[in-house]
Amino acid sequence: MKHAARYSPAVAIFIAAIGVSVAFAQTEGEGAEQARRGFFDIIFAGGVVGDTLMWVLFALSLTAAYLVFEHVMTLRHKELMPPDVADHVRRLLSEGRVAEAEQQCRNAPSFLSFVLLHGLAELEGGWPAVEKALEDATAEQSARLFRRIEYLSVIGNISPMIGLLGTVTGMVGAFQTVAATGGAAGAGDLARGIYEALVTTVGGLVIAIPSLGAFAVFRNRVDQLVAEAAYMAQHSFTPIKRRRTKWRDGAPAAPTPPPLKGGA
Repeated sequence: MKHAARYSPAVAIFIAAIGVSVAFAQTEGEGAEQARRGFFDIIFAGGVVGDTLMWVLFALSLTAAYLVFEHVMTLRHKELMPPDVADHVRRLLSEGRVAEAEQQCRNAPSFLSFVLLHGLAELEGGWPAVEKALEDATAEQSARLFRRIEYLSVIGNISPMIGLLGTVTGMVGAFQTVAATGGAAGAGDLARGIYEALVTTVGGLVIAIPSLGAFAVFRNRVDQLVAEAAYMAQHSFTPIKRRRTKWRDGAPAAPTPPPLKGGA
């Protein structure tokens, strides 16, 4: 009994501490639940039209996130210009092995390989035809890459417009309430309508700003990679260009026609 009396205050303090911890955990959980409810209440506070527009913005945000991830994975140096392809093609062309150079490009399909194949297809036309084919293929592939990243610009431009549409419809509803009550609607009623209207604008801006920023970054990346690929393609065909130049410089001059006799 003496031991029980001696340890009872400690046991009581321990039990009290457990009770306080449980109560604190419950309060924290309720607060987090209320915060989550408040967040979704703010997001979906625009009525039927506002909620529909928010779902559209949500779909656009997922699309933008997917496009950013895809471009990060594909707009890389080794994806557009596989290592050693340009050097191998240059070496094979210097040795006159055109068929093997074509096979090398087909074994490593990429931006650079596409450009090189177009140049190889015009070898019979001489260096001017090869150079024109390289320029056309580079322009075509560059346009294809820009079309892919252009979707981010589209999302960045239409998202604020969708948000503005939600704001306008919300303001129309707010003033309709004023008209329906004959001007008796209080400031609280107007504030709630305006608050619900502005939610879609915030959503549109939240999507547009990162999308346009990512578009600018990827556009500069494409410009850099395209310029580098064009330079590497020209470098790969240096043996063809040099051979053409040597032939032109070493060709014998055209014979001078003999003078006419008898003064025809």
